[in-house]
Amino acid sequence: MPTEDGSAREFEVHREHLHAVAYRMLGSSSEADDAVQETWMRLARHDGEDVRNLPGWLTTVVSRICLDMLRARAARREEPLDHPPRLDGDAEENEPEREAVLIESVGRALLVVLDRLGPDERVAFVLHDLFAVPFEQIGPIVGRTAATTKKLASRARQRVRSVEGTAGGELTAQRHVVDAFLRAARGGDLDGLLAVLAPDVVRTADAAALPAGVATTVRGAASVAAETVLLRQRSQVAALALVNGHPGIVVAPHGRLLLALTVTVRGDRVAGYRVIAAPSRLRELSISLLP
Repeated sequence: MPTEDGSAREFEVHREHLHAVAYRMLGSSSEADDAVQETWMRLARHDGEDVRNLPGWLTTVVSRICLDMLRARAARREEPLDHPPRLDGDAEENEPEREAVLIESVGRALLVVLDRLGPDERVAFVLHDLFAVPFEQIGPIVGRTAATTKKLASRARQRVRSVEGTAGGELTAQRHVVDAFLRAARGGDLDGLLAVLAPDVVRTADAAALPAGVATTVRGAASVAAETVLLRQRSQVAALALVNGHPGIVVAPHGRLLLALTVTVRGDRVAGYRVIAAPSRLRELSISLLP
């Protein structure tokens, strides 16, 4: 059996990779740290002489740990949509620097979509599509045959990257408009917002999406732009996504879905948008990555 110091040195070589795998599966830096630490403990207890492929062994172990955590989360029905993070104060204060860097490297929209997958689908998709692990190695982790695991990953891929709905050229044009709106919102750029909002734009919202005293319906570019600047902290944790087949926006502090904006584009302007916050309504939305 290798010495503890020797095992530790070997493990440290692979720690960053293991954390990357665990973070994409769990969507939480602290939970990923826990999974990686448990992986180290299992290696320390294991007779390393029968491990011919240490990177593969470690990836398998951390994946099984993450799968158990995802299944436990699902069994307890700890859906992030039922207990969403809050947006109090400055966005940077709500998001520790390390977590923010991880989210930006992975993508908020991807984390939101991965959160909507079942545990087995998520593990199969992450391992195969993001880390190129063969289905023959993934199958034993999720307790399926390679063929069935391939179907799991295929279903997950369709949900993650669905492009149903708007036609290609129209999709690109709408995306450009929504992106311009989000960039202006992030910068608190009042002139930029007025340039992208239709004069008669209408913003509607679930009451739960708004601070106390704010109207659920606001009309006119000047009023909508002023409100957007006032609530600009939300845009700092927002990302573009395909929402119900059209370019929209997801607001996801810590990579967890809090709000979704369904946007109506007319020509080169935003004609209106709705801010959805109710967990039941968020669950009903089709959300996937923009191509």
